[in-house]
Amino acid sequence: MTSPTKHDPLAELSALGVAIWLDDLSRELLAGGELEALIKDRHVVGVTTNPTIFASALSKGDRYDAQLRELADRGASAEAAVLAVTTDDVRSACDVLAPVYDRTAGLDGCVSIEVDPRLARDADATIKMARRLRDTVGRDNLFVKIPGTREGLAAITQAISEGISVNVTLIFSLERYRAVTDAYLTGLERASEAGLELAGIRSVASFFVSRVDTEVDARLDRAGPGHAASLRGQAAVANARLAYQAFGELSTSQRWQALARLGARPQRPLWASTGVKNPAYPDTMYVTDLAAPGTVNTMPGTTLAAFADHGRAVGDTISGSYHDAARLLGELKAAGIDFDDVTDQLEREGLAKFEASWAELTATIAAELERNHPDARA
Repeated sequence: MTSPTKHDPLAELSALGVAIWLDDLSRELLAGGELEALIKDRHVVGVTTNPTIFASALSKGDRYDAQLRELADRGASAEAAVLAVTTDDVRSACDVLAPVYDRTAGLDGCVSIEVDPRLARDADATIKMARRLRDTVGRDNLFVKIPGTREGLAAITQAISEGISVNVTLIFSLERYRAVTDAYLTGLERASEAGLELAGIRSVASFFVSRVDTEVDARLDRAGPGHAASLRGQAAVANARLAYQAFGELSTSQRWQALARLGARPQRPLWASTGVKNPAYPDTMYVTDLAAPGTVNTMPGTTLAAFADHGRAVGDTISGSYHDAARLLGELKAAGIDFDDVTDQLEREGLAKFEASWAELTATIAAELERNHPDARA
């Protein structure tokens, strides 16, 4: 008698056409073999990082001590050490994911590393760092993360035109998402004019989710009980679903079709910030409610584990929902919620948080370099 097949929600999600990425990276995760296990057992096919993740990794364990001691012996600056430590981790993760990259013909198996968030308002400095990260990591399956600020749009286009694959991060509004897709297509057109093979260039557009509900819910609470109960916890999913509608419309445009004939790959929507921040909401809602073919969901470890344990892949939960999503945003407007102001605020706050994490990471490494300086050890 054969034993019953074990239910595997992540396998079902993957079968729907959702790429499962992990929003976490540390030397502990790499050295302990946990990343390989997540690829094998939990269908992880990509990794994203950010300054907050690196700052957290540095605060745990002693796996960075030997490298920091070596950097201190060489007299490295804190900023040089930050680059060395983070790119070493990303390079190692790229190597772990290389078989996935080969198996999927480059669609997945990639690792993202972010430019210094302090450069988000400076397009020239951003593209210079994007080139440096590409050259330092030296792996084909690298995504350079560039914030989707207004100033970042030019850097995105330039990076794509040079064949640098880009993860556009910190997207909150539909207007900005459309500008990001335009920046990608313009970059592809310029890359083609320069004679580059478009099939080797990839991009994802990271649309942030949970932070939208946190901010909108707080504003609903201030607006009064008449609106809060019926509209809470719905704005983020509605906003993301309308982004997927725009993604679908773009795929049928003549402009995209011309690039596709040259081998270009779609810029997939990526759902980021998918860990639920309000404990009253189901801990897997930003996975279940945003499942559709051609999307990426990058999950923190806790969300990945929760979906593996009790998640439900109920099919495509986005296509066909656009009317209801637009109606929900209309109801929010009628309730006095200025959604443009919400997304503008979230972009500012997101950059500030990443800058603070970058400062924390730099300060932590500076302290370790000082502690490990040869004079301090004498």
